[in-house]
Amino acid sequence: MIEWLIHLAVELLQTCRDILPIAATIIGFQLWVIRRPIANPKKTLIGFFYVLLGIVVFLEGLDMALFPLGSLMASQLTAPEFLGIDPVNQSVSWLTYFWVYVFAASIGFATALAEPALLAVAIKVEQISGGTIRAWGLRISVAVGVAVGLALGTFRIVTGLDLAFFIIAGYVIIVIQTYFAPKMIIGLAYDSGGVTTSMVTVPLVTALGLGLAEAIPGRNPLLDGFGLIAFASLFPVIAVLGYAQIAQWLSRNSTSSNP
Repeated sequence: MIEWLIHLAVELLQTCRDILPIAATIIGFQLWVIRRPIANPKKTLIGFFYVLLGIVVFLEGLDMALFPLGSLMASQLTAPEFLGIDPVNQSVSWLTYFWVYVFAASIGFATALAEPALLAVAIKVEQISGGTIRAWGLRISVAVGVAVGLALGTFRIVTGLDLAFFIIAGYVIIVIQTYFAPKMIIGLAYDSGGVTTSMVTVPLVTALGLGLAEAIPGRNPLLDGFGLIAFASLFPVIAVLGYAQIAQWLSRNSTSSNP
């Protein structure tokens, strides 16, 4: 118990060191550029401490639970006894890893829905748009995008295909969609990828990618284990643009059928 408390105190000091430049920048601009005192300094200080403590506990939880859990799931889903293959045989079809793709899509969908940053943005968007853009519609479309992206990303790890091919193809699709999508949704769609890859999604996705690269024969964790976050950032943009285009198309059809 004492060792754990000491470890937690060390983590707290390291987090303070990492957060200090952010706090110094904000306080510096408040006092010397804007030239106004900090409102409710006591509450601000307490809130700052809560933020530090929350980050420390969250990082400790990642090391104790999420990273090991992601690696464990990846190793179990790729185990020869689960796949029903000969462990000596190294040439296995990509279809053999079907449950890996299903798990990646499921975890991507669930983590995107649970992402606090996405929830906050979706609620704010619904308020600003006057209900034109529904919070649940945005969250579901982003979650579907993350699910498809992670399934495709795990397919890339399994097959060993070049990451650049998928990323370039994805951005070509986005450029084409941007030309046809409603203008008011473009900025929101481009922000969706960054909003999604936050505190819940990134740790699980990273653990899954590294676990897969370690478990699949012939894969290098450094070369093949990373890159899933790129898929989780890219495909929500495609999904939100597609959601807006479908909604616009349905709206035009309903208008034309009811003159």
